[in-house]
Amino acid sequence: MNIDMYFYWKLFLRRLPVMAALVLLCSCLGVITALKLPATYETSARLLVEAPSIPGDMAASTVQTNAEEQLDIVEQKLLTRANMIDIANKWDVFEQLSEMEPDRVVEAMQRSTRIQRRAGRNEATLMTISFEARSAAIAADVVNEYVTLVLDENAKYRMSRAEGTLDFFEQEVERLAADLDRQSVTIANFKTENANALPEDQSYRMGRLTLLQERQARLERDLSAGKAQREQITTIFETTGQVSRDEEARQNRRTPQEQELIVLRAELEHERQTFADTNWRVKRLQTRVDRLEAIVAAQKAAELPESAEETGSAEEAMLQATLAELDSRLETIEQDLESTLTEIESLESRISASAANAIHLAGLEREYESIQSRYNSAVNNLNEAQMGERIELTAQGERITVIENAIVPSGPTGPNRPAIAGLGGVMGIALAVGYFVLLELLNRTIRRPSEITTRFGITPLATIPYMESRRHRILRRLSKVAVTLIVLTGIPAILWYVDQNYVPLEIVVQKGLERLGLS
Repeated sequence: MNIDMYFYWKLFLRRLPVMAALVLLCSCLGVITALKLPATYETSARLLVEAPSIPGDMAASTVQTNAEEQLDIVEQKLLTRANMIDIANKWDVFEQLSEMEPDRVVEAMQRSTRIQRRAGRNEATLMTISFEARSAAIAADVVNEYVTLVLDENAKYRMSRAEGTLDFFEQEVERLAADLDRQSVTIANFKTENANALPEDQSYRMGRLTLLQERQARLERDLSAGKAQREQITTIFETTGQVSRDEEARQNRRTPQEQELIVLRAELEHERQTFADTNWRVKRLQTRVDRLEAIVAAQKAAELPESAEETGSAEEAMLQATLAELDSRLETIEQDLESTLTEIESLESRISASAANAIHLAGLEREYESIQSRYNSAVNNLNEAQMGERIELTAQGERITVIENAIVPSGPTGPNRPAIAGLGGVMGIALAVGYFVLLELLNRTIRRPSEITTRFGITPLATIPYMESRRHRILRRLSKVAVTLIVLTGIPAILWYVDQNYVPLEIVVQKGLERLGLS
């Protein structure tokens, strides 16, 4: 596709006044704004996140926030609405501040504030805070106020975290100590209520039960032997009519066979209580008893009475005294046997109850040990929290320090007047080009022979151009010159008049840039 440069050149010349007006208007606005914008001053301060002074393996702080997170928290707290308004009012940052809405103040403060952070692997973490203001002193004062707030907020944050950790573990230690006391009281009450059936005394009870069972067997044997002896004395008296005068005489006069017979009769009586008469042990004992009774009877038949003069009444009195003595002894044995059986029953019930008590007591002790373990852990954590609070209190932990304070700048740092003026010219050229292109897109009239062919698909034989007279040509050229002069002189005059009598042009440009998102 061929471009008719001559045709477009003619169009350019025809539309030049309007395009020049647009370029001139924007350029004038840019130049006037660049010249009239007040000077701005910017200064900055640099902060550094320092590592803890005490190595972490020796004494660690309880605030484990990393450097980037610390700076992020500090930045968010610094740029709060309350801080922005307070600082703006304190240092009178903006002109006519009392007439500004709070939202505009916050927006302007945040727009003038610039915070940059730099961090990397094996690199120090830095923060740079800058502020742009209408005077050098205000800029330095605001940045120093920012630095003060950053240091205060960081110190408050770290101290609050350390104190919060310490308070938590102090409360936890108190709570667990109270739980330990309650569990100790519960265990003590349980042991008091079950003092006779505690598992730690089980071995003693088992040993005591064994001794009592042996004592029971011995008492039963003694009781059987005493009853057998009483029957024997009665039998002897009924048979011979004689009774020994005293126990020592009786024992001295007993033959070995009589003593053995007494023992065998007691064993036989005991075995009969346990086994039937058909049992081989009972039969064997009965055979021995029968044999010894025959021997003892033969011995007694061969003996003569020591004194024939003793009367039956004396022997009967001796019998009564002997039987009374035996009955007293048997009664004592029965009482001992009864008390032994009662104690055995009590021990057996305690032994059976101690098993259940052992399970319950083991549960109580496990709970106590669990609480004790948590209490010990809480005490250790409390010690670490106390050390961490001490570290933060003495500023020995990780902290933010100032490595370069804000200074009052010696000269203005903005605005960039050449850039603003150049931006106005660029915008004017862009509007002029847009105007030219827009007219071409909207114009649908036929102005060239090639457009006839393109529009209708026919080829004209000849075209007759518009013939302009000399007078008309001169008038057209004079009108172009006049329009150009009017544009060159009128637009600056109009802008000057608007700036002086209605609204400053820098405000108009500033609002326009804000709406376009360029400011």
